[in-house]
Amino acid sequence: MTNSVSLLPGGNAASSASTASNSAFEPLTLGVMGGGQLGRMFVHAAQSMGYFTAVLDPDANSPAGRVSHRHIQTDYTDPKGLQQLAECSAAITTEFENVPAPALRELAKLRPVAPGADAVAIAQDRAAEKAHFVKCGVPCAPYALIETATQLEEALSTNLLPGILKTSRMGYDGKGQVRIKDADALRAAWQDLKQVPCVLEKMLPLALECSVIVARGCDGQMVNFPVQRNLHREGILAVTEVYEGHLPQALQQQAVAAARSIAEGVNYVGVLCVEFFVLQDGSMVVNEMAPRPHNSGHYTLDACDQSQFDLQVRTLAGLPLTQPRQHSAAIMLNLLGDVWFDTNNTLRLPDWAAVLALPGTHLHLYGKTEARKARKMGHLNVTGASVEQVRAVALKAAAILGIEAF
Repeated sequence: MTNSVSLLPGGNAASSASTASNSAFEPLTLGVMGGGQLGRMFVHAAQSMGYFTAVLDPDANSPAGRVSHRHIQTDYTDPKGLQQLAECSAAITTEFENVPAPALRELAKLRPVAPGADAVAIAQDRAAEKAHFVKCGVPCAPYALIETATQLEEALSTNLLPGILKTSRMGYDGKGQVRIKDADALRAAWQDLKQVPCVLEKMLPLALECSVIVARGCDGQMVNFPVQRNLHREGILAVTEVYEGHLPQALQQQAVAAARSIAEGVNYVGVLCVEFFVLQDGSMVVNEMAPRPHNSGHYTLDACDQSQFDLQVRTLAGLPLTQPRQHSAAIMLNLLGDVWFDTNNTLRLPDWAAVLALPGTHLHLYGKTEARKARKMGHLNVTGASVEQVRAVALKAAAILGIEAF
């Protein structure tokens, strides 16, 4: 880009990758591993701040790849693809936790990578993740590691049933999880899971679920969004609520302190979401962490002066972090592919006009070309001046779309 002046603000990424730009006047490129909807929203945030973007994803129609300046269509472990991404990018991030950690380590030899491979590797393994929580002094549900038949039998004597058997790796949105009532069910479930390494967690009496999103820079500076109250269905986030009085203040302070401790404990750089269970006795245990922006933070796009994706850009580029401010009460409704099917299971277009006629509605669709049930297709943010107004509008929107709200 000759004869153009970059609007790009300076930052650590700029100073560490001078070869990633063809001239002093060409905007730097920020790279992202993964082309899903989280990558798409990161790309939009980066572009709004004057950056070019590059996406590495094997899918030619990936949501992020379709809107990025550059799409490198290779596997996540392809050496040539990784080299191309490093050559064109000043710094590189990831948009989902199952990007192979070794690929991030290779990229880190050439460019700044945030979050780092060590943090991503912890989030990819439930046993390592729980060990990290324990090290940071954050309580989690009682659990046992099951990698052998002997460990399975030993777990039966540890008072963990009824429980949930979870695969140690590659589990998300309720995948790789089986509810267990007794010893026979545990043995059968482990066989069904092909005897892969698992974690057996004791099932606890839950009152609600919540999450915290923090952003930490390479200088150790850290900020956070308000604590989000979440509702899951079939293991997939359905509703997030964030407004005054949605959670007790003491609980919010405890959750924020725990999330910050977890980030500090691994010297994290980037945006991190930590999910918690609040028990019926009022106590709280950590569930899991996601080394990336998170569905429960999508409300920040419309209810805060900075979104979680804005902070992802800042942490990657080495720009200053300022504490985000929520200016509107908010409810986020997750839009799965089910919304595109009527009661007769016939594919149809949702009535977006009726939804957008409601005050304070903000529709975000992810650019996916095929609707499938349980597939994340978009989300609807509802904002307003009062809790009552937001809840009323959210209920009306849910009714129009044929989904359950609260």
